[in-house]
Amino acid sequence: MASEPPSTLSLRSNAATPLPWTFLAVGLAALVIQFFPAWRDALLHDRAGLARGELWRAWTGHLVHFGWPHFIVDAGLLLLLGWLMESKHPRFSRLALLLMPPFISAVIHFLDPAMLRYGGLSAVNLGLLLWFALQGWRRDWTDWFWPAVLVIYVGEIVFEILQGGRGGGAIRFDDPSIKVATSAHLASAAYALVAWLVVLRKR
Repeated sequence: MASEPPSTLSLRSNAATPLPWTFLAVGLAALVIQFFPAWRDALLHDRAGLARGELWRAWTGHLVHFGWPHFIVDAGLLLLLGWLMESKHPRFSRLALLLMPPFISAVIHFLDPAMLRYGGLSAVNLGLLLWFALQGWRRDWTDWFWPAVLVIYVGEIVFEILQGGRGGGAIRFDDPSIKVATSAHLASAAYALVAWLVVLRKR
């Protein structure tokens, strides 16, 4: 039987990464919501709304953003992470997009009563990034890149805490009362660490 020419094998091995359809769907949903600001009040993570039983807010709140700069940063990072993660870690990625938002919302609702409203994908992004960095570091404990990512992650959280929620980058929100939700970022870190420990235990 004739073997395939090396050029064909090379093309197959260098095939483009499949599109991260799950992440694209989430980003598209956030984009549609961004075009309709009047939907914000009905979809935000809102403490009073959740107390009334409006449980969809535990998911949809993460798709609402306070202005286009907020949306562009969050959605852009989400799609970048999707490009890196969905084909390599499809099960974790898709489960995280389904389960991490309500987990974060529950932590905020029960452990941070001062936070009346929350919106944005930043916490989900940070949870995905932390898990991805931990997975990369586990494959090679001597690789300096992944510990550097983790140090930046921790530095971001510490900076937010020291600034009382006013730090965490240079994003301008369209509502001056909005602060960076450090408790949401800590919740996503907890989710990522638990998931990572579960994977380590299984292996």
